[in-house]
Amino acid sequence: MASIKPIITRFSLISNYKATMVVSLFSARNDFFISLCLFAALYRPVLSKPAKFADDFRITWSDTHITQIDGGRAIQLKLDPSSGCGFASKKQYLFGRVSMKIKLIPGDSAGTVAAFYMNSDTDSVRDELDFEFLGNRSGQPYTVQTNVFAHGKGDREQRVNLWFDPSRDFHEYAISWNHLRIVFYVDNVPIRVYKNNEARKVPYPRFQPMGVYSTLWEADDWATRGGIEKINWSEAPFYAYYKDFDIEGCSVPGPAGCPANPKNWWEGSAYHQLTPVEARSYRWVRVNHMIYDYCTDKSRFPVPPPECSAGI
Repeated sequence: MASIKPIITRFSLISNYKATMVVSLFSARNDFFISLCLFAALYRPVLSKPAKFADDFRITWSDTHITQIDGGRAIQLKLDPSSGCGFASKKQYLFGRVSMKIKLIPGDSAGTVAAFYMNSDTDSVRDELDFEFLGNRSGQPYTVQTNVFAHGKGDREQRVNLWFDPSRDFHEYAISWNHLRIVFYVDNVPIRVYKNNEARKVPYPRFQPMGVYSTLWEADDWATRGGIEKINWSEAPFYAYYKDFDIEGCSVPGPAGCPANPKNWWEGSAYHQLTPVEARSYRWVRVNHMIYDYCTDKSRFPVPPPECSAGI
């Protein structure tokens, strides 16, 4: 397992200050996109060398469709008419941060779904945190769907069109999870915040450990334009690539006091709420790239669920 040193919190605070200064300098010209890119570069925490795939993960299905490359530091997932594939972490975790760099299927990927998620593997009362990358017809933007399941309750989908082509290069996707909030990140830019609203009787995943999973599969009954665009098998096989696997969290089974330890770096005050720079980039994503939010879907929820008014 890769390790993040205790200095990460101090480094993040310093980086946040620098990034805030950068945004201030550019605000007069209203050039937020440039400042956002600079923020992402400055904000990245210093990590030790990422783990190899076999250190923390195992293949769960169709081992003929997953190939380790670059000495095990990266893998190739394949989808063809015979099968998709998937892998999972060897351990489960309760709170922390998980991330991977992924390069998605290029060209005509309509009907395919690559997923990166955490799951408690507890059937009807499962907890789950989802990234689902929905394929597209060539030239159309890639959509990422996020969802949160807590105590078996889901139906909290949000969709964002990515502001870059995720098939041309690797990009980092991360889930940060502590007692107060869950944040989904794309290249260190927060695209979704889900806060602990148990005080409003909203379930929050804080009791069940979750494994880390990924799958590549066919879902042309719903994935692209609601199932209108079907998978084009003449383009198969479809390939996605993963590398820089990083898991930081309390493994279960493990030290009994770890999940409740307030000294875990992911429970620190720097991770209680978004920084001003993060909050600005979060709003930029939602204004410019969000295409669906269950909170505003009045056909499904005439009265918005209580967590929708919680803010960030």
